[in-house]
Amino acid sequence: MRNKLIASMAMVLASSTAVLAEPSDGKVKIGILNDQSGVYADFGGKSSVEAAKMAIEDYGGKVLGVPVEIVDADHQNKADIASNIARQWFDTEQVDSIMELTTSSVALAVQAIAKEKKKIDIVTGAATTELTGKQCSPYGFHWAYDTHALAVGTGGALVKQGGDSWFFLTADYAFGYSLEQQTSDFVKASGGTVTGAVRHPLATTDYSSFLLQAQSSGAKVVGLANAGADTQNAIKQAAEFGITQGGQRLAALLFTLAEVHGLGLEAAQGLTLTEGFYWNRDEESQKFGKRFFERTGKMPNMVHTGTYSAVTQYLKAIDKAGTDETEAVAKALHEMPVDDVFGRGGTVGANGRMIHDMYLLEVKKPGESSEPWDYFNVLATIPGAEAYIDPAKSGCELVK
Repeated sequence: MRNKLIASMAMVLASSTAVLAEPSDGKVKIGILNDQSGVYADFGGKSSVEAAKMAIEDYGGKVLGVPVEIVDADHQNKADIASNIARQWFDTEQVDSIMELTTSSVALAVQAIAKEKKKIDIVTGAATTELTGKQCSPYGFHWAYDTHALAVGTGGALVKQGGDSWFFLTADYAFGYSLEQQTSDFVKASGGTVTGAVRHPLATTDYSSFLLQAQSSGAKVVGLANAGADTQNAIKQAAEFGITQGGQRLAALLFTLAEVHGLGLEAAQGLTLTEGFYWNRDEESQKFGKRFFERTGKMPNMVHTGTYSAVTQYLKAIDKAGTDETEAVAKALHEMPVDDVFGRGGTVGANGRMIHDMYLLEVKKPGESSEPWDYFNVLATIPGAEAYIDPAKSGCELVK
């Protein structure tokens, strides 16, 4: 009788464990929410969706024995649209986690909703340090880069090279303000000066008045605190005004492989920028880049590869936790090291910031490029501990 009772209890325990190990709705659903039609469509867009799909396929298409599904949507760079989509996904479509979230205002809005709903969000497309600072969340993670890392990389390099006076051309929203402020602080701390700044609307097409102010400032460096098509258009029009010919340098504070490709080496040559990934860095990144190219017709930037990494790590965390329950998965994400094609030797701080190396890059001259998409010289590796704010000093209440 005693043996039968023990056996019965073991079966109940095993049954309970099996229930806990299987997601409650029989699937794991990930939402990729980003700009798919506007100025950041190349920066992330549908290519980030493909990166997420690659991660799921490479993981075997399942986690804890249930299928992993992807949904995606275009938030049009509008926080209200993104918020409505996020609420619908969480409330009625059983989405477990939302990722990518290009545009800082969107990422902050959706992270607040995810915190309210006790759902995971992992940001790869937005830059503001507020995501892991004063507006941090126990369920929020910031993966690919942030404004502090960009400022340390590009800002620091140019000050050391003699670019010690700056004027900023800044996108008029949270991301632009944050990037300008972070870079200004770093320039000043390094002995440089900031002569002024001008703000432009998102997705404007005429930069003439802004560039004339930058030109007349006399600053050695014009810092472009914007991204995507905004940066591309500013660089094109700067050439028409002869800004670089007049001796000023352009610093693209958030510029990736995707935008360099859109602009072309002739126009982009000599630009200094910072990314968290370069496909032609080594053999492993080359293999990933070529697989990605076969699916999308382009090589990946840090947002695309960061999304691949974020999805992969999320699935690993579900496996580690033995459930898709938010608290358990968030705990696993904080505890697990990150070691993949993107985040080698990465760690996640208490504030949700994934700390990993960044790369200071210079755009090659057309004659230096040996093959299509071979656009960068790697000038330096910036250790993660130097690139990112110490989580304990980030202003996030979670780490106090």
